[in-house]
Amino acid sequence: MQLGCKKMIKKSLTIGLTSLVLSLAAGAQAGTDVNPDDPWEGFNRKVYSFNKFADTYFLKPVAKGYDWITPAPVDDGISNIFDNLGETKNFINDSLQFKFADAGTDLMRFLINSTIGVAGIFDVASRMGLQRNEEDFGQTLASWGVESGPFVVLPLLGPSNVRDGISLVPDHFSVPQAYIDHDETRTAVYAVDTIDTRADLLSAEELVQGDEYSFIRDAYMQRREFLATDGAVEDDFVADDLDYE
Repeated sequence: MQLGCKKMIKKSLTIGLTSLVLSLAAGAQAGTDVNPDDPWEGFNRKVYSFNKFADTYFLKPVAKGYDWITPAPVDDGISNIFDNLGETKNFINDSLQFKFADAGTDLMRFLINSTIGVAGIFDVASRMGLQRNEEDFGQTLASWGVESGPFVVLPLLGPSNVRDGISLVPDHFSVPQAYIDHDETRTAVYAVDTIDTRADLLSAEELVQGDEYSFIRDAYMQRREFLATDGAVEDDFVADDLDYE
């Protein structure tokens, strides 16, 4: 019964992704020199430019200020809190991929860090040998055989692909902060998470070489392939420091 359900889900999702791809492709400009993984490059570059503008004049200055005023131990503690909240997403997606041993690790990490680790401020679980998994619904769809689809740059959210873009919706509802029943508090939590993540990426900018758009696109695609295949890829370059999840 699980196999039949799995096939139905895969078929429905594949049809939905295919429809979206075809509708977007219909509006894309034809070209003779098109990257097969990035057929909407013209559109993507425009969105990337918009995101770059927003980052340069708003998010990056805020992240720099946050990084400057926040002591390293406090910054680490805040990052640990959000990593701990993300364990629910890891647990759900490991379970959906039938990786029950990893799901058990996710659950134990959440319980240990939420209690002994004081609401996740301290990553006690890692010190106990329980290493963190990194799972999301895009990886779950990949494990079910759903193709990634073309590369796409989402407004404000950055690099993605069709499969991962759709996966943002279930991923959003798989973490505890989505259920905070107070709009201002929930917004503040997401804002802190975004700024903390951007601050952690400040040092990674030094790694960018050549055309920034192409570098980030290729780094993202290789990183996602690495995660979707649990490391079973031919290319060793996975751009660990350019993790945009």
